[in-house]
Amino acid sequence: MTQKPWLTNYDQGVRASLAPYPDTTLVDIVHETAQMRPTHTALWFKGATMSYADLDRLSDTFAAALVGLGVKKGERVAIMMPNCPQYVIAELGIWKAGAVVASINPLYTGRELEHMLNECKAETLVVMTLFYDKVKELQSKTGIKRVIATNIKEYLPPVLRILFGLLKEKKEGHHATLQGSDVWFQDLLKKHAGAGRPAVAVAPSDPALILFTGGTTGLSKAAVGSHKGLVQSALQIREWFKNIVGEWEEVFLTSLPLFHVFAAAGVQAVALASRSTMALVPNPRDLDDVLAVIQKSKATFVPGVPTFYNALLAHKDVQAGKADLTSIKLCISGASALLQDTKERFEALANCRIVEGYALTESMMAIVCTPVHGKYKVGSVGMPVCDVDVRIVDADTGATDLPLGEVGEIILRADQLMLEYLNRPEATAETIKNGWLQTGDLGYMDEDGYIFIVDRKKDVIKPSGFQVWPREVEEVIASHPKVREVGVAGVPDPHTSEAVKAWVVLEPGASLTAEELKEHCRKELAAYKVPKHVEFRTELPKTTVGKVLRRELAKEG
Repeated sequence: MTQKPWLTNYDQGVRASLAPYPDTTLVDIVHETAQMRPTHTALWFKGATMSYADLDRLSDTFAAALVGLGVKKGERVAIMMPNCPQYVIAELGIWKAGAVVASINPLYTGRELEHMLNECKAETLVVMTLFYDKVKELQSKTGIKRVIATNIKEYLPPVLRILFGLLKEKKEGHHATLQGSDVWFQDLLKKHAGAGRPAVAVAPSDPALILFTGGTTGLSKAAVGSHKGLVQSALQIREWFKNIVGEWEEVFLTSLPLFHVFAAAGVQAVALASRSTMALVPNPRDLDDVLAVIQKSKATFVPGVPTFYNALLAHKDVQAGKADLTSIKLCISGASALLQDTKERFEALANCRIVEGYALTESMMAIVCTPVHGKYKVGSVGMPVCDVDVRIVDADTGATDLPLGEVGEIILRADQLMLEYLNRPEATAETIKNGWLQTGDLGYMDEDGYIFIVDRKKDVIKPSGFQVWPREVEEVIASHPKVREVGVAGVPDPHTSEAVKAWVVLEPGASLTAEELKEHCRKELAAYKVPKHVEFRTELPKTTVGKVLRRELAKEG
């Protein structure tokens, strides 16, 4: 596709290109910010703050500690923690030591963790005490030689730290007794205090970050992103939002887990590049805490997934009008489709705009996004941001560009795409062809350059040979006022080969029969798209960022 219709529909002042990009890294940017405004707040955590100068100094110290332990340039160092100051200190320190951060989801099972640690070949692991025993159980099956442990309480405000130690530490499993040569994070910082940043050259082209794919179709793969890629994504997103989100004075709610691309490249990188504050939330499912953080930190930018906004809308304090959301300037929703009803209700509640974004782990947040002030089109995830290119190609061969309005596979190109799947050249070659990322998503582009995602190629349901896209059915079901959440997938059927099934969570106190829901669908959908089976549940399986796991539902049948 030679024409780029989206360029004429950017918000006023948003540039079509930011080239040439600065030859820098997030580490350099943090250091610059610390030099410019040493006391400026970098991190907000449970009411305690950390300045950019302290963040820069502590990460220098941790880098020196890693080098002292024998960590070499290019090695992978794993982080297995929730969002907390130690995560950010460790990440910056790992980069300053010339190593690569491997971000690990601590909630995975032992089998999954064993696979990830072996996939990235990490020899050093920084872990929260809550997950220390889990690591020790599987360490002998991995290449981990060095374990560095830290307790969530270490950067709490003084009073909270004491209360946590008295009331929660042992009860909630945070207490740990270190084994063998394992070391405490804080002991390393004390030992190397004043050492300064190690003399290790870190180039923008160097690998910086390993993020693991979801693994919903098999074992997860290790996608490798570069330092310059993180900066490029950050600057593109900052440019897209600049008419409403500025520099220095913003507070980025960081409740999405930092081991996920949305938070790592789409929140943290943007916050640091904007010289702004990150308000860290360790447990995104603790909505009481999320609301408290928004109100106390006066968060201005609130990223989330659709289930996050639904949950906030259903929260008792929000419904009672007791929650103060007036600080919020902008929200961005990603990971799955944002339903129009959710968008309209939350925007009315918080008096702010929600934009919708689309990206993949492999794209390292080279995103498609709806404009902040421009036209919103229901069902669209927006248009490619500056220096991101999108084509719609024949889904079977990938060889032919399709006309505007026709459904095909979405492929994406940008300089910050992942460098590779670590140690998987064949999988890398299948995913990135001639510089284009094969997303595996089906969609189309309209005359204005807006992208509409129809569904995942592998999620298409084929009853009696027809094609049914789960997302379309979910949209219709979710429009029923008694429905809170829904997932749709295909299940085996002896008569039609595959049948449409819906798993539905109702609003609290609501009652609805399967036949009533089917009748609602018949008004909006062709007969073959109407769910043959409906199952009501109290909750749906989700990823750690809140995306409904259709394949898990389909497995259950």
